[in-house]
Amino acid sequence: MTPVLIAIVVIVGWTLVAGRLSRLQISGAIVMVVAGIVIGLTTNNSIGNALDTDAAEPVVELILALLLFVDAIEVRGGYFAGERRTSLRLLVIAMPLSVALATLLGVALLPSMSVGVALLIACVVIPMDLTPASSLVRDRRIPTRVRHLLNIESGYNDGIIAPLFIFALTLAGDHKHASSPAEALEQAVPSALWAVLAGSVIGLLAARLTNFSMRRGLATEQSIRISLVLIPILAYGCSVQLGGNGFVAAFLCGIAYKAARADGPGDEQLRLADDVSALAALTMWFVFGCAAVLVFELGFVWQIVVLALAALTVLRIVPVYLALLRTDIGPRDRLLIGVLGPRGTASIVFGLLAFNELDGMVANETLYAMTVTVLASVVLHGFGVGLVAQRLGRRESGGTRRRSEPDGRELDDAT
Repeated sequence: MTPVLIAIVVIVGWTLVAGRLSRLQISGAIVMVVAGIVIGLTTNNSIGNALDTDAAEPVVELILALLLFVDAIEVRGGYFAGERRTSLRLLVIAMPLSVALATLLGVALLPSMSVGVALLIACVVIPMDLTPASSLVRDRRIPTRVRHLLNIESGYNDGIIAPLFIFALTLAGDHKHASSPAEALEQAVPSALWAVLAGSVIGLLAARLTNFSMRRGLATEQSIRISLVLIPILAYGCSVQLGGNGFVAAFLCGIAYKAARADGPGDEQLRLADDVSALAALTMWFVFGCAAVLVFELGFVWQIVVLALAALTVLRIVPVYLALLRTDIGPRDRLLIGVLGPRGTASIVFGLLAFNELDGMVANETLYAMTVTVLASVVLHGFGVGLVAQRLGRRESGGTRRRSEPDGRELDDAT
């Protein structure tokens, strides 16, 4: 049986027991990664070897674009969910501080590593996204405000860090994306502007056309569901063609689309996009598990393991906590935001890009750091989300309380 058929069998098997596994805090990501590792160890690992190709990278990127669009639909209250000041603190203070500390730790642990390579690895292991623990977005045990801040950070941080990643990639020896570090930095502002333009315009235009079509009875529920799978891919592709960041475009497209829809896309209309993104994510985690076997050839590099674990814990928690000082975010919620920082598709995309563009030990070290970080995140955040939500999320008594949303509505939060 080929690895592809095995992956299908594993996914079908997971669907039959997904409810029971979720109650045991075992996510689909954990199941698929473990299955991928087993297949990689017991076969010739054709899937893992195929990742070192130019074809693998855009597939993973399109999966991330769809996931970001679906997550953006959950954001209420505009582009920053009414949390511009707090969100910017996370994006322009906490994240750069985490990258700087990770770079310094990388150089300290591996003195033979150049600053450029250390910065490159930091750009791979620091960006968070919610794919290993996507249930966070809907987990009512976690305060709505915390969930929205995590969702916003997940949508924007990879786009902000992308120019720095290209800069570090150029320093490390790649000249495909920029001929020099200075040129890489010069591309940063235009890339961000094109992403904003492509994502916002496509989201707004698609929503207004959908409104018109539904008022006139021209569309069906099924056709709208299909469009919601393709719209984020269109935003991603247009942004990339213009030289912008496709991930930020897909996320902004989701926010703009929801804001411009007359009644907002309901759960029924989002069902297909939600299911397709879930299936794509499961497949990606299986492939990642197969790829993880490739790093076993390097043996146990304790320095990189220490760096990866630090990136998931202290290098995330401390900058987030400091960045949110003197805000109306309480100490417990600051700690909660810092702890809940999964690593997933964004790290995989950056890691694969570096692995495909670089050669020798630099490529292997970057892949190793990415793999260890994401594997550790799958375990820590996959098993730990429920425990963290119970310990830090439920801090008030009295059952259910009303929480005011940034857009003026009130939702029930389980407390």
